[in-house]
Amino acid sequence: MARQLDEQIAARFPVGQRLRVLDVGTGQGTQALRLARAGHTVTGLESDPEMLRVARESLATEPEGIRERVRLIEGDGNETGVHFLPGSFDVVLCHGVLMYVQEPDAMLAGLARMLAPGGLLSLLVRNADALAMRPGLAGDWSAALSAFDTDAYTNRLGLPVRADRLENLTRTLDGIAAPLHVWYGVRVFTDNVSNDVQLPAAEELDRLLAAEDKAGRTDPYRRVAALLHLCGVRG
Repeated sequence: MARQLDEQIAARFPVGQRLRVLDVGTGQGTQALRLARAGHTVTGLESDPEMLRVARESLATEPEGIRERVRLIEGDGNETGVHFLPGSFDVVLCHGVLMYVQEPDAMLAGLARMLAPGGLLSLLVRNADALAMRPGLAGDWSAALSAFDTDAYTNRLGLPVRADRLENLTRTLDGIAAPLHVWYGVRVFTDNVSNDVQLPAAEELDRLLAAEDKAGRTDPYRRVAALLHLCGVRG
């Protein structure tokens, strides 16, 4: 997904431009720190105090030049208007958040308002049209059959959450003046790999990532990816 995001940033903004980035649901700060290392100014918004603590600890280990480009704020993705003025950011990230939001349209509209004209909105969501894939490939046929008729599922943390459909999000992005520009699949081949499995050797990992990247851009593979990465552009 980082490759996809970097590709879209490079296509939309001049080389070397220091962008104003808002990372909603910044979690441990992985993307925030990565983009700060690339020279951008990043604001991370996170509602979970523990995740925010981890992100701040990670930030504290970075060189001063990177630390001064990152601001971490405790807050909810539904409250962007409380913290920021409209048009304050060139890029807004919302990765792995919408599955916890039962009615996401209002939050998405708020995120779009944070973007300057021509700004990039990057969303990472669970793919509701592929919910049967994980249990099906694991041989859990009852769960696979049930997944065809719902957008609800239980994530790896054991929490009840929801998934989104590409068609519905496309309509939503049109309605909030940040129409879909491009979309990718994420985790086409590796969704059933356990979190505690060790990474393969570097050469094999490169091939794995290349295969995932290719599949994430190619129909029909991307349509059955576990996650969807959607990029909208503010009009």
